Amino acid sequence: MIKAILRYAIRRFGARYQYDAEYMDYVTRHSTVAGVRLALLPLYTQFRGPAAARDVWGGALLGSTLEGDCGPCVQLVVDMALEAGVAGRDLAFCLQGQDGDAGAAGLGFRFARAAIADAPELDALRGEIEGRFGAEAVIACAFAASGGRVYPVLKRGLGYGGTCARVRIGEEMIGVVHRQ
Repeated sequence: MIKAILRYAIRRFGARYQYDAEYMDYVTRHSTVAGVRLALLPLYTQFRGPAAARDVWGGALLGSTLEGDCGPCVQLVVDMALEAGVAGRDLAFCLQGQDGDAGAAGLGFRFARAAIADAPELDALRGEIEGRFGAEAVIACAFAASGGRVYPVLKRGLGYGGTCARVRIGEEMIGVVHRQ
């Protein structure tokens, strides 16, 4: 029964976002326990913090997921960020390597990249997020920075990974700039 409910939810999720959720179905078909755990992961990755911090959260999730280099996952994150109200223009700036022009989304994007790399600017970025949006926003960005990498790594591990080249924002296809 649980397996049937999970598989139904996976199909609905895939249809809602035009996302190939076959890897989720694979996990659930082979292990109901693993399927339940996978279904609970969004409780962590989708914690957005305060409403005023939605853009910084969206940028952090995009930065983390893009670092994982999974095209379908990046597209999904962009679609979810747009649905949450993050400006498509700011997401496009981040994808094109112009995160400095992306406002709060760019701040979150830089934070995620710095957290992943343990870069020297991490403390300053964390301080800026906390100063502008509060401690709960830092938590949301840290969750996003760590959680956005889970799906691309999981998909590659299961043989379902992909590489990102272009992402759709509205009717426009955005070329992605990969920086080291």
